[in-house]
Amino acid sequence: MRFCLINPPWSFDGGIYFGCREPHFPLEYGYSKALLERAGHVVEIVDLQLDASASEGPGLDLAAVRERVRDFRPDFSVVTTAPGYLFWRCPPPELRVPRDTFDAIRDIGGVLVAVGPHASTTPRATLRKLECDAAVLGECEEILPHLTGDWSRLQSIAWRRNGEVHVQGSPHSANMNDLPALHWPGDAVKRHTHHHHRFDAPPEGPGAEMETSRGCPYHCTFCAKDNFRNEFRRRPLAVIAEELDRLVAQGIEYVYFIDEIFLPYADVLQLIRARKIRFGIQTRLDLWKPKMIALLGAAGCVSIEAGVESISEAGRARLDKKCRLSTAEIADRLIQARETEGIPFVQANLLDSSDDDPAEVERWREQLREHGVWANKPVPLFPYPGSPEYTLRWGAADDRAWERAHEFYLSQFDEFSDIQEQRPLPLVQLEALVKPESMGARRA
Repeated sequence: MRFCLINPPWSFDGGIYFGCREPHFPLEYGYSKALLERAGHVVEIVDLQLDASASEGPGLDLAAVRERVRDFRPDFSVVTTAPGYLFWRCPPPELRVPRDTFDAIRDIGGVLVAVGPHASTTPRATLRKLECDAAVLGECEEILPHLTGDWSRLQSIAWRRNGEVHVQGSPHSANMNDLPALHWPGDAVKRHTHHHHRFDAPPEGPGAEMETSRGCPYHCTFCAKDNFRNEFRRRPLAVIAEELDRLVAQGIEYVYFIDEIFLPYADVLQLIRARKIRFGIQTRLDLWKPKMIALLGAAGCVSIEAGVESISEAGRARLDKKCRLSTAEIADRLIQARETEGIPFVQANLLDSSDDDPAEVERWREQLREHGVWANKPVPLFPYPGSPEYTLRWGAADDRAWERAHEFYLSQFDEFSDIQEQRPLPLVQLEALVKPESMGARRA
């Protein structure tokens, strides 16, 4: 069978998307390709976000999507509903881009399959909106090779037949011991010039993303991971080394580790240190002892994104952070990391919390700035379906979960994140937008 794995030409106009707009390696497709080929299938990754970023002009339109898929002649076409694993926890709520992508290939793409966080949380609504044939619940790599068999016997899948929707099993968690080291084509690596969350120096060579672990052992209320990437799992050290060595041989100079929480494991840091690269992480610094912070700097870390969320102990408790440090101790830990040799950038992530006094927040931010630590202006909390925050407010996610969360978000806040230049549009309006070129593709 022939599988086409499509990363759409993403557009975030009018949305609330908090993530980076630059292309990142689609790790889920890298693993999926390896497992599908191991099962004897022919696979092509069509990374339209990367292609669009490298093209001249306004970007790759959906006519190009159709052309690429038509040339490959797939039996299965897979489209993701979030821009890569890095942003599964904060995806665009709207399904406009995945739907337009499916529309562009509906008559030539074979069996149409969605993967991503939306189907993992609201499978019926996702199938209805996208009008695709099937959707994978949870992590997709180990499920995709089984789609060539009897779907009625397959778990972690939602599918449509004769107007009836079947939802089978629960979201899948991949066995990290079975996922291979990834190998990206040389031309893709050369075009991957973005260094995610790096601010100390301009890129001199390609960047990359990879993971040393998946999932998180904590259950903070704001984190949308309950139905995907939840259980904490480490990758085998030998596999991490093999993948990193391949990237180094291809000339990369920076890696961003997308781990939900990069934990202080000395063996991983020593492995990275031996490769003499620069890297960035997202973590909780309250879990790091001074000795491990020093090793982090010695290993080449140049960017730390540290989840703090609230400057009050009451706020962190409400968010179920289970943080054992006081606010003053957290500030000391952030400053210590910034003053560690080799770590030029440390960020404290803050959420807009009713428990925090805005004036106190500004004083805390200024205190950190005086020591070279950047703390963002508190970002409004979006109650993502699949997060404990959503469940606490409304219970289990139903078919209107994304609309309900989006309406609540817009009703609660007049100011949004620093990267949003305009007031977001309502979700219903966002999903009603159809690009003209996608209409042309459907008529072609």
